[in-house]
Amino acid sequence: MKHESFRILVVDDESAYCDSLSFILKSEGYAVNTTTNSFTALELLRQNPYHLVISDFFMDDMDGFELISEIKKINADLEVIIVTGYGSVKHAVEAMKKGAFSYYIKSHDPAELLLETAKIKRLHSLKEKVQSFSESSHHLMKSKNKKMQQIIEIAEKVAVSDANVLLLGESGVGKEVIANYIHEKSNRAAYDFVPVNCRSYSSTLLESELFGHEKGSYTGALGTRIGKVESAQHGTLFLDEIGDATLDTQIKLLRVLDTKYIERIGSNEHINIDFRLICATNRGLAEQIQQGEFREDFFYRISTFTLEIPPLRERPEDIEEMIRFLTQQLSHRTGKIIGDIEPELIDYLLQYSYQGNIRELKNMLERLIILSSDGILRKKDLLSHQNQAQSLSMKYTLKEVRNQTEKDYIEQMLRHMDGHLSNTATRLGITRRQLFNKMQQLHIQIEK
Repeated sequence: MKHESFRILVVDDESAYCDSLSFILKSEGYAVNTTTNSFTALELLRQNPYHLVISDFFMDDMDGFELISEIKKINADLEVIIVTGYGSVKHAVEAMKKGAFSYYIKSHDPAELLLETAKIKRLHSLKEKVQSFSESSHHLMKSKNKKMQQIIEIAEKVAVSDANVLLLGESGVGKEVIANYIHEKSNRAAYDFVPVNCRSYSSTLLESELFGHEKGSYTGALGTRIGKVESAQHGTLFLDEIGDATLDTQIKLLRVLDTKYIERIGSNEHINIDFRLICATNRGLAEQIQQGEFREDFFYRISTFTLEIPPLRERPEDIEEMIRFLTQQLSHRTGKIIGDIEPELIDYLLQYSYQGNIRELKNMLERLIILSSDGILRKKDLLSHQNQAQSLSMKYTLKEVRNQTEKDYIEQMLRHMDGHLSNTATRLGITRRQLFNKMQQLHIQIEK
């Protein structure tokens, strides 16, 4: 596994130990620099971006407490792992209280250090995703379209209240972006924004996901688990695809909204909760209500304010700016420098229908960035991909096309269901056994 973009500074006054740690970390693909001097380390941190410092506690020029204090002055978010001997664990624990992430004992298995490093790498990646989403949220909420401007204006007014909000619109229009925007503009912004896709879980799993469970409450419940509702305490709970929630789940959510408490599955204990609810769907809830698939009282409870997001094809004046912003964002994520976008490509993208809305535009641009070899995005690369997809039947037998189509659709559904086989089988209208057989036949593997 490669982690070249994750930079580590190793500090130890024993050069041999520096070299040893450097070798271990580089073998895992990390970018590593070393120094035997604390003051040199601080200078390196001022001049270069690092994500982690691994430092010996006892140095000739500075001890761990002093070094952590100086590091935090340079970058309060920079994580530090203290390296120490077995007899100095007490000092290392005290260092954690002063801001170190964790400590590693020199005589222990290096795998322990790699595990702690991997934890910090995951936390860093998560922070980057949150920051990226926040940047997208603020940028995509800028619009020249009158209808979208009205939506944004209402969203900002609604944000300062605790009113429940229902977001309607086609798949890919950015309902989660708007939900996050409302959260960030609210008095709850300091607390968590917790998204849940109701379509990704069976009814039983969804209730466990929302309300949590106690150890032994059902087969496979090996420990107590806090649900998403509880995780959203004082923050915002975003229920995407609420139209896929079962009637039983709707009843339980309605009770939670009325009583302001939950009970974990397998427990009678009342847990008081305080959260703001935002729901979203691309389904026609009015029709579901008429067909008895959605509770009318629950609908009115979640839709104090209803915002219907226009599809991208109805916002042509926003498309070019969105293309340039997404290109910049995606090029940063992929590590490829994109210097120009061919005018013919801009014209083509401005005329495109975008049935998948912003999500489809984003996928198209990501594909173009990957295909670009000289930093220029070109129309021919996009058309080449589309023509290749459309010409399948000209190259393969009917059976091969049918198998490939089935494989693509099953893989897409598996991704949508986060790899849950039972949920995927239900959505496909087949049994779990039939799905398993299809996966073996078509050589489909669940993505990790």
